[in-house]
Amino acid sequence: MELWILFGTFTVLMFIGTPIAFCLGLSALATALYMDLPPLIVFQQINTGMNAFSMMAIPFFIFAGDLMIRGGIAEKLIHFAASLVGHLRGGLGQVNVVSATLFGGISGSAVADASAIGGLMIPQMAARGYDRDYAVNVTVNAAIIALLIPPSHNMIIYSIAAGGNLSVADLFTAGILPGLLLAAALMVTAWWVARRRGYPADPFPGWRMVGWRLLVASPGILLIFIIFGGVRSGIFTATESSCIAVIYAFLIALFVYRQLDLAGFREATYGAVRTTAMVLLVIGTAQAFGWLMALLQVPAATVKLLESITTNPTLILLLVNVALLFLGTFMDMAPMIIILTPVLLPVVMKFGVDPVHFGVILILNAGIGLNTPPVGSVLFVGCAVGKITIREAMRTIWPFFGASIAVLLLVTYIPGLSLWLPALFR
Repeated sequence: MELWILFGTFTVLMFIGTPIAFCLGLSALATALYMDLPPLIVFQQINTGMNAFSMMAIPFFIFAGDLMIRGGIAEKLIHFAASLVGHLRGGLGQVNVVSATLFGGISGSAVADASAIGGLMIPQMAARGYDRDYAVNVTVNAAIIALLIPPSHNMIIYSIAAGGNLSVADLFTAGILPGLLLAAALMVTAWWVARRRGYPADPFPGWRMVGWRLLVASPGILLIFIIFGGVRSGIFTATESSCIAVIYAFLIALFVYRQLDLAGFREATYGAVRTTAMVLLVIGTAQAFGWLMALLQVPAATVKLLESITTNPTLILLLVNVALLFLGTFMDMAPMIIILTPVLLPVVMKFGVDPVHFGVILILNAGIGLNTPPVGSVLFVGCAVGKITIREAMRTIWPFFGASIAVLLLVTYIPGLSLWLPALFR
């Protein structure tokens, strides 16, 4: 009965349009009251979820991303990408994917990626004769790359949800090859769709222009290596790297590109505070929800259920992927990671899956879910920027979904894609 109350209350609140944080918190509170537990326990769990020291990295990386958007760094990355791949078929689509990869290596946020790159690229693509649905679909799917490559906020959340024993440096490293593989798959898909629709390609500007734009964009690109190199080498932690990212982004935007004024700094600060408040509230309430699931022995029951269906590791991973893709259609990313990690990680580890490898699988699944309604936050951002409806985007998004699913299957069944680089750096 307790599980019916927990999941039933959550489902009802979600389908009547209640914000996800309140769905999680109220369903946890209702279940605690039914179980005669003091309501204070729920609020203690919410506080525990938000009070982890490593969580400090999230607001700083969000702030750094906002500073980069308003400080011209994203624009310089796009110019470099345009000179490098703009001559391919559907050139601006290729530029979109490469720009999203570069910016994702700085911001670590899919929503920031879709907002920054989409805000600059979608109007340009529309003006050059590209259909808006194509521009939006390339943008929102490319934004998912930011979730895999460092400094992904969600890798930090996964590390905490897994008990805090997993190395963030290993998780950052594990996502690099899958992220680059996803970028390559999306570029091929963008080329194929562009060829079918007859989109143009720009002339190649020459290697001298590529070199010049690389030089101009190098202060922003350098931040990627500072963050990853510092965390991987142990010079500083992920939390410390986020503070360095803010200071570096501020100095570059103010003194190198000189595009950050007081109004832009104020907007970046307010935006980071608002986003952080929303993210941490969701994380806190998800912690309370997850704690109750652990108390009600949901992880153990899940293991028994899957073992009753099959003991084949290949089929177990397939079932887990199907379940995650389904849940991703109506659950946002942070609560999905916090709630499901304690449930599914013991299951897959029992069948020999490395927890770092599973982290990449979980993040990619949840990332694909960010582009599926009804709770597709990245899709919503892309459609708002592109000024089209969700229905218009969904009609033609399937080739890009197919590319993402293909990469998901490769990452799932070829562990070396996730584990080779971390082992190399140890």
